[in-house]
Amino acid sequence: MPRLHVNIDHVATLRQARRESFPDPIAWALAAEKAGAQGITCHLRTDRRHIQDEDVKRLRRAIGTRLNLELSLEPEIVEFALAIRPQSACIVPEKRAEVTTEGGLDVVRERRRLLRVVPLLEKKGAEVSLFIDPDPRQVEACAAVGALFVELHTGAYANATGRQRARELQRLRDAAQLALALGLRVNAGHGLDYENVAPVAAIPRVEELNIGFAIVARSLFEGVHEAVSRMAALAGESGKNVRSRTGAR
Repeated sequence: MPRLHVNIDHVATLRQARRESFPDPIAWALAAEKAGAQGITCHLRTDRRHIQDEDVKRLRRAIGTRLNLELSLEPEIVEFALAIRPQSACIVPEKRAEVTTEGGLDVVRERRRLLRVVPLLEKKGAEVSLFIDPDPRQVEACAAVGALFVELHTGAYANATGRQRARELQRLRDAAQLALALGLRVNAGHGLDYENVAPVAAIPRVEELNIGFAIVARSLFEGVHEAVSRMAALAGESGKNVRSRTGAR
């Protein structure tokens, strides 16, 4: 079953709304680990709208699981990542005006920069993933630039309903199958919540789900332990149940 990595960005979003010292995203991350998170994800954006440099440094020292640092290809951010040496590094697109990441990285267009950056991160011990839409051309490009993982952008699936959601789920399954055939490993994330996570968790050989907003939002009402442990259960046991019902192997 997939590992659950919990994204803590929106804990920092709340803190930054008032430029306070609380709530502390590192303390929240440690509570998430106690509740069953198998990794912690954060995105150091160029505009520093939520996670700050010091947060990443503290996370790297404090957490007992794995740090997955999401980063753009901006030289400043890449240099920071190389110094921090996270266990995992997920390269994502970034637009200044977006509310959240709106789509996958265009690996085809960014091929030249990725051919330089991916080996640098790997030399520092990071497992490198590329955050992409479930598009065959992008999957093939990930293999060509030497990434270890693809992280499939699940936003279109999460935002769809009815037959369109079924089509988007099939796109994710097809992209995962292609990635595996090309020797890539597969993660997934974006927009996943307590209602839609199980079918994605059931995609064969997806290793990790990155989920943040839904867990942080639920924790406001139920606490960190309940929010994280419930999602971990859905990502694991519900994923098994979906596999059984659909006959997926």
